[in-house]
Amino acid sequence: MFKRVFRILTIVLFISAVSALASEPSSIYTKITDWYSDNLNYGSVALLMAIESSFIPFPSEVVVPPAAYKALQPDSGLNIVLLVLAATFGALCGAFINYFLAKVLGQPIIYKFADSRLGHMCLLDSQKVEQAEKFFRDHGAISTFIGRLIPAIRQLISIPAGLSGMKLSTFAIFTALGAVIWNSVLAVLGVIAHGQSDIIQKYNSELSMILLGLAGLFVCYILYKGLKKKKSVPESEEQTSEDSEK
Repeated sequence: MFKRVFRILTIVLFISAVSALASEPSSIYTKITDWYSDNLNYGSVALLMAIESSFIPFPSEVVVPPAAYKALQPDSGLNIVLLVLAATFGALCGAFINYFLAKVLGQPIIYKFADSRLGHMCLLDSQKVEQAEKFFRDHGAISTFIGRLIPAIRQLISIPAGLSGMKLSTFAIFTALGAVIWNSVLAVLGVIAHGQSDIIQKYNSELSMILLGLAGLFVCYILYKGLKKKKSVPESEEQTSEDSEK
């Protein structure tokens, strides 16, 4: 259920960010989105995509499409191709963060973090990391390319690559190729949205209300994931775990 809400949130975020480029500021919300749009450049796109590509929950859909939309403005000073390259560079940097953290810290610490309160606030858990590891084992090195195109895997696929000690040059090439394809698709969405600015502007107020509501739900969900109590482990499982460690 949450995944569906989260996807809706990212789409609304994108539409609302785009609407800020097509309408005059009339509220605090539009001022914020105007500020966000005004500060979309090669550097900020790379930084936000580095965050998105790491373990921090941040949707790429609110970065590249609005930036591509802005690049079509006559006085933006931005080029869509360069934006895609900047986003790819940022995604590669974020992937390197996950790769080296996994390689240096090792599996026990990574799994412990995933099941911690902070890990849960980053929408992580050991099951997700385990699924990413299984995907990596099943598909090998090419999974770092394929995984970049799968929303549920793309941020986490760097972790098993680091845990396995995958060759860095191979990891970088596959990750960059997957990221440039993903970012190109997002840029195309921005180009398509550019032709719908009249509709976006017309319903800007309604979209703003929806966005604020969904954003509030998203923040509450993150806090809930971090603050909720962990499920108690049955004594039989604890005993089995202790026996295996002996």
